[in-house]
Amino acid sequence: MENFTFYSPTFFAFGKDTENDAGKYVKRFGGSKVLIHYGGGSVVRSGLLDRVKKSLEEAGISFVTLGGVKPNPRSGLVYDGIELCRKEKVDFVLAVGGGSVIDSSKAIAAGTIYDGDFWDFYTGKRIEEALPIGTILTIAAAGSEGSPDSVITKEEGMFKRGASGDAIRPKFSILNPALTQTLPAYQTAAGITDIMAHLHERYLTNSKDVEVTDRLIEGLLLTMIHEGPRVIENPDNYEARANIMWAGMMAHNNSCGVGRSQDWNSHNIEHELSALYDCAHGAGLAVTMPAVFKYVYKHDVSRFAKLATRVWGCQMDFDDPERTALEGIAALENFLKSIGMPLNFAELGAKEEDIPTLVKALCYGDGRTGSISGFVTLDEEDCTKIYKMMI
Repeated sequence: MENFTFYSPTFFAFGKDTENDAGKYVKRFGGSKVLIHYGGGSVVRSGLLDRVKKSLEEAGISFVTLGGVKPNPRSGLVYDGIELCRKEKVDFVLAVGGGSVIDSSKAIAAGTIYDGDFWDFYTGKRIEEALPIGTILTIAAAGSEGSPDSVITKEEGMFKRGASGDAIRPKFSILNPALTQTLPAYQTAAGITDIMAHLHERYLTNSKDVEVTDRLIEGLLLTMIHEGPRVIENPDNYEARANIMWAGMMAHNNSCGVGRSQDWNSHNIEHELSALYDCAHGAGLAVTMPAVFKYVYKHDVSRFAKLATRVWGCQMDFDDPERTALEGIAALENFLKSIGMPLNFAELGAKEEDIPTLVKALCYGDGRTGSISGFVTLDEEDCTKIYKMMI
């Protein structure tokens, strides 16, 4: 296990009707003028936005609103949010929605008090200061409600990149599993896939003797395998929704990632798909992960074989551990298919002729120098082969 520091100060309010306490929590964490940031019509139609506004009004907190966040959130709306926050002297950002809304809120919170272009944070500059952020989560997926991370798509060039810093960990997050019960099955499945991807990105490590975090990751993956089909079959299963929601937070607040190197190549490769085709991030990961794993598994066959036996129940073939490793990857594919996720370019709406464009953006776009690094370093040729495996 490697040396690490870990700081995760987010206050969580979990359970039914907790969104009605939003004003109390904003006041507790110092907010007096709030930007309510949200996405599309579901937050309005469900009455959630009105309940949040009422809670703020009852707490004596003024607010302005900015909707319109899209999946794979865009830089243009971030710039609009920064301008609005500065004009209205906002001192707290409240995200009402899923990971895209939270990521956009984090970018606005960081950019509002920064003298330069907020995109600096998405090309390597660490976020050291930001307005305080709170979240009211409406989909279990990205884990942004507990993480120090944000991902934004830059519209000029359509580069999808991430930023990080403890300053953008939410001060509080309200997690009511009932708010996710109206999600379509496809969105629910995409969220489950994203959670599983966050766990795999940490499991694929070159660090030695990390049994504690290995077991945490394996346990959370087993939870997703158990609860995923239950919630797809019965969207109103509150207990299954609750377990998935808390697993999503744990998968990405980095409690499973401390003391170990991590991968993130699957995410980097997928980001180009969702940037170009605007597909759901989780759906893109369902296509990307199996291809990446089949390409890199020989780097550490025993790690993939361990995952296959501990999580997927495969029998270890000590004479041919590669076979066990591949059985585990096949089990992942079968699970993703069973919950309705795509598994190839055609199902995702991607095109073979776009592979050179994807690879160029992935390996050279926005300051990169020809490769991406994680569990294995992948160059332009490697990435081309991986995309072709998805056809």
